[in-house]
Amino acid sequence: MVLAEQDENFHGLGDPSMLRIIDKLFACGAGELVDLPQIIVIGDQSSGKSSVLEGLIRKALPRDSGLCTRFATQIIFRRSPEERISVSIISDRNATPEHRACVEGWGRSDMTSLDSTTFTEIMSEVHDVMGVSQVGDVSGQKRTFSNDVLRLEFAGPDQEHLSVIDVPGIFKNTTPGLTTKADIELVKNMVLGYMENPRSVMLAVIPANVDVATQEILELAADVDPTGDRTLGVLTKPDLVDQGAESRVIDLIEGRARVMKLGWHIVRNPGQQQLLDGSLDRYSLELDFFRSMAPWKSINADRVGIESLKDRLKEILSGIVRQEFPKVKHGIGKNLSAKEAQLKRLGPERSSPPAQAAYLTELATQYQRLVILSLGAKFGSDERFESSPALRLAPAVMARSVWFDKQMAWCGHEYSFNFNHGSSSTLVMDGDDEADEDAPYADSLYDSAGGFEIRKEDDVEDLADILQPQETLAAPNGEDVEHWLRKVYETSRGFELGTFDSSILATTMKKQSSKWTNISLGYISDIVVIVHRFVMTALGLLCYDNAMKKSLFSILSDGLLCRYKVAIQHVQFLLEIERNGIPMTTNHYFSDNLEKCRKERMVSLMQEFSINDCTHGSVIRLSDAKRTHPMSNIEHIVQDIHDILQSYYKVAQKRYVDNVVTQATSHFLITGPETPLNLFTPTFVSGLTKEELEHIVGEAPQMKRERARLKKDIAILTEAKHILLHG
Repeated sequence: MVLAEQDENFHGLGDPSMLRIIDKLFACGAGELVDLPQIIVIGDQSSGKSSVLEGLIRKALPRDSGLCTRFATQIIFRRSPEERISVSIISDRNATPEHRACVEGWGRSDMTSLDSTTFTEIMSEVHDVMGVSQVGDVSGQKRTFSNDVLRLEFAGPDQEHLSVIDVPGIFKNTTPGLTTKADIELVKNMVLGYMENPRSVMLAVIPANVDVATQEILELAADVDPTGDRTLGVLTKPDLVDQGAESRVIDLIEGRARVMKLGWHIVRNPGQQQLLDGSLDRYSLELDFFRSMAPWKSINADRVGIESLKDRLKEILSGIVRQEFPKVKHGIGKNLSAKEAQLKRLGPERSSPPAQAAYLTELATQYQRLVILSLGAKFGSDERFESSPALRLAPAVMARSVWFDKQMAWCGHEYSFNFNHGSSSTLVMDGDDEADEDAPYADSLYDSAGGFEIRKEDDVEDLADILQPQETLAAPNGEDVEHWLRKVYETSRGFELGTFDSSILATTMKKQSSKWTNISLGYISDIVVIVHRFVMTALGLLCYDNAMKKSLFSILSDGLLCRYKVAIQHVQFLLEIERNGIPMTTNHYFSDNLEKCRKERMVSLMQEFSINDCTHGSVIRLSDAKRTHPMSNIEHIVQDIHDILQSYYKVAQKRYVDNVVTQATSHFLITGPETPLNLFTPTFVSGLTKEELEHIVGEAPQMKRERARLKKDIAILTEAKHILLHG
């Protein structure tokens, strides 16, 4: 970094180039965005603060109107070859463009002197420019205080660098026609805003003739600076201290009471009569007072008087600037980057239909990129997948689909099939060992009461009307399934001999699959929620303007809702086919399972006649195989119904689960051409009308103000960065 060349004639403390840079940063408005090292003068309205300032600037402030108490005033002293006085206004950061142009366009410069009359005239102009009321203004149309900052700069060959900021004095009582209770809070908050700057040193002005323990300004200072590291106490009006109470004041100054790191200082301001006598020199009067009056003459000279206070302030300011300057540089750079990022997130200005369409098209392109990455599980390609788990669509859909499959396999049937007659203990296909794999799922599917919930995701408010409500279903009925089948057969039989009507299989299949409806609709509802959550999260991350996000969603909502309904309706269509249609399959696993069931039933019946100690393994005699096993015709038929239903149910259940997952979930919600994920695309944007584009992307007044504020902040910080580089 290249700093401005130092002034060879400068004889004060510290690096004058740094001090000048800090002042320039204040002048460009950077103090509103970055904490700058500063000395602020605080105190009550009756503390003598104005007289202290007069002593520092060696100029009389107007006293008959309270003009200097309505806004903060930055007073700057700078060494230069020629006498020069300039007055300007730094606008409030939140001011309107019109007000900012007005106050920043006003100023007085290159004055060589400033008498009381001229100063009063200037201050009157300042009030008018700021829009602040003056004494005698009873219209009530102007505000009493302003957040604008008056900037007074005194330059000359005898000046040494110093900069202080005077803030309005706090007060507790209102003045009819002048101040209100709201003004009390406004001023207090304004003062606190300066005090809370961690790089500010507070010059707390307090009358010596009051108990410091009762001073609100010290309480406020203690709140923001509990260790007292950046508070310098200044006592005024020592000539008004009651006789006998002087020791209390001296204890403060000499560090025996209310200890603060920067200590205490005492000054004597001129009285009212002395102010009226223009021939008197306040500095000589003050010097004589502290040299001759006991007990004040016992105080060290560097703790008394306005001149030693000025030296002390220069020392303090130089120290904090030296200490904080690197942090200021870092803060300006960091803040500038943050503001530029915020402006970038707002996107380009969107004042015309082509600009609006271009912006929304880019947004749709970014959205589709997130969709592609999410479906491909390419989560390392974008950091937003790390911070927003809802974007991880593929794992969430897969996990819920696996749970759906297990729920259907273990909980989907109304009655447990009978495994006591040699039929396979699991409804499996040849070579299928999923029973062992699924065993860990069995316990986790049920709650403590033995039931299971059909939903795993919470409802989304926008979709509550189309989603299946949460419901707890009972575990499969453990009663004798053949007893139920016998009852169905007996109440449905015709004149068949040794067989049964095919409609019985349809009837029993519909009853056995009665839980499919709720389980399936619960599953597809969860998938809809997962997809919708992805859509909303992705739009939320891409649309930094909440108003635009809401407007975009309002345009998309009908299309999304329609596509969600299509998926749900397709599940209902599949349910209709499987549960209300004719049981039908060409899957060879049906006949394989049925044959397997019958063989195992036969083996089970012969097991009691087997000979196990034979060298050929377990065998039976042919005569034993011919033995009859007493069983009625109905029992034979019921067993056949059981085995056929069991074999068909397994095939139908697997077929149905696959169809729901591949068609309703994958095709209609995830990967198909008309999924909710594919609704918001550049093609969709191209079909929007001008009115719709304006509704979605047109900038609201609040957004326009935010954009203007960010541009102003960036301009200020850019200028501040230039000041740091070039001085």
